[in-house]
Amino acid sequence: MNFLKLFSIMLCTSIVFSLAGCNEQGNDSANISSQPPLRIGYMICDSRELSKARFAPLTAYLSEKLGRPVEMVLANTFEFEDLARDKKVDLVHVNSIVALILQERFNLKLLAVDKRGRNGHKSTGTIISRKGSGIKTIQDMKGKSMIFGPALAPFGYMAQYAMMLEAGFDPETDLSFYAIPPGAAKHEKVIYGVYFGKYDVGAAPRIDYDLMINDHRITKNDFNIIAESVPMPYCTIGALPHVPEDVQRQVLDILLNLKKDETVLVEGEVLNVLKRMLTEGFVKAEDSEYDIIREKLKLCNMAPYRKN
Repeated sequence: MNFLKLFSIMLCTSIVFSLAGCNEQGNDSANISSQPPLRIGYMICDSRELSKARFAPLTAYLSEKLGRPVEMVLANTFEFEDLARDKKVDLVHVNSIVALILQERFNLKLLAVDKRGRNGHKSTGTIISRKGSGIKTIQDMKGKSMIFGPALAPFGYMAQYAMMLEAGFDPETDLSFYAIPPGAAKHEKVIYGVYFGKYDVGAAPRIDYDLMINDHRITKNDFNIIAESVPMPYCTIGALPHVPEDVQRQVLDILLNLKKDETVLVEGEVLNVLKRMLTEGFVKAEDSEYDIIREKLKLCNMAPYRKN
């Protein structure tokens, strides 16, 4: 009888502690779920559908590591100023020009830079011509047609425009005409536009040029690289000033420690975070490394330093 009584007491005590533990866990979950979502604005690359697939794993991974909801906001380059002004995003993943525009106008804190390709966290812009065209230097481009990438592309527009100006070549008067392709996959359209002879020269990011060679869509023997810019910081993750500093530090720590084999569950599928994002990792953003981009933007009279 004494044994049964002791056993009953122990059983009741165990149940009480178990219930207390469940209660505590339930409260923690409630606290996590009640936090407002952290919204990350991703610059659309190629298309909305491809960008959603590309960035969903990182969004889910950050949510898992931070223990709070994280939401993806896909936007075009020209939409980020409004998103930042209206505080509709907290973090952004954008190219380095858009990052500097948001820093200048909304005090964006530069956190981390993507690593990808031959130059790590930096990239370059090239001017290419078709082999056999006889166009081998910037001066050979006089009177020729040119195709650029998007107007806010650091390595598909700004870098090339700056190289021409530095060589004493004015794109506005020395080219016969230039164009920017509409729609998605603009950098591929630049390369194919030159490849198929629609344009004499093109402004191609080295990363995209190398990728198309590696995918055997073109070969390096198809083109002359007329000029190539100095390496400059690649796509950048930043935080707007309303984001608490401790959250900024947490996000940066997660990014810097993200390993190549890290996976996350997205809509029932286990995905590799970095592989799906088409990047090799992140490094801490150093503001001074963006000075070269600031100089090029001023030379080209581009935002956020446009004078007229």
